Amino acid sequence: MSPAAPRRVAVLTGGASGIGRACALAFAAQGHDLAIADRDDAEEVAGLAREHGVEAFASRVDVSDGVAVERFIAAVWERFGRLDCGVNAAGIQQLELGPTAEVSDEVWEQTIGVNLDGIFYATKHEIRAMLRGGGGAVVNVASQFGLVAGAHLPAYVAAKHGVVGLSKAAALDYATSGVRVNVLCPGGTDTPLVEKMLGADPVGGQRHLEEALALHPMRRLAEPQEIAAAAVWLCSEQASNVTGVALPVDGGYVAQ
Repeated sequence: MSPAAPRRVAVLTGGASGIGRACALAFAAQGHDLAIADRDDAEEVAGLAREHGVEAFASRVDVSDGVAVERFIAAVWERFGRLDCGVNAAGIQQLELGPTAEVSDEVWEQTIGVNLDGIFYATKHEIRAMLRGGGGAVVNVASQFGLVAGAHLPAYVAAKHGVVGLSKAAALDYATSGVRVNVLCPGGTDTPLVEKMLGADPVGGQRHLEEALALHPMRRLAEPQEIAAAAVWLCSEQASNVTGVALPVDGGYVAQ
């Protein structure tokens, strides 16, 4: 009897909550061993993943720190000896909304640092590990605002457009090397960020949510699991000829 094939290994950045958490649990359900990175504690997610019979560990990582990301991916390789999938969902909202000329340098740098620099560092080091192991698939999580613009969000829109461009460039760089790179562009999604907005200002938050939903043809928020399902597919053999794609999962938002 031949030995069982080793389990595939997935890295999830931003895996403590929201879309990243849903992705982590979806990959665990598919039988992937997991390495979860987040600036917050993701041990609870790792524990839930282990209930699927896989190996999982969590590390506190600031993805805007390139050295920290490099060390994290090195730890993944040391532990598992392979890396098959990288799903990079770590991100923050632009913390100060306003027209371009009024956004502070600090907010710009913080937003770009996490949402674009962090994706670059993760993509770079994941690809290096995948090349070492014979191939893999990277899925970077951008936003509907990686495909279209939104007012009063210049740093966020710039970062998410940058994620799309970076991912397409990387897809071309490694198209013949066994590494595929794609992008997910979610629309409004029911995450703790939305809950926080509603809790902080129930009246204003609800009005903002209703206005946002009116712009989505499906008139609803996505569930994080719906975004995760797309990430699992993009990393699977069913998507073996898919690379350089920016896939909207947005209830029709960018189709208008």
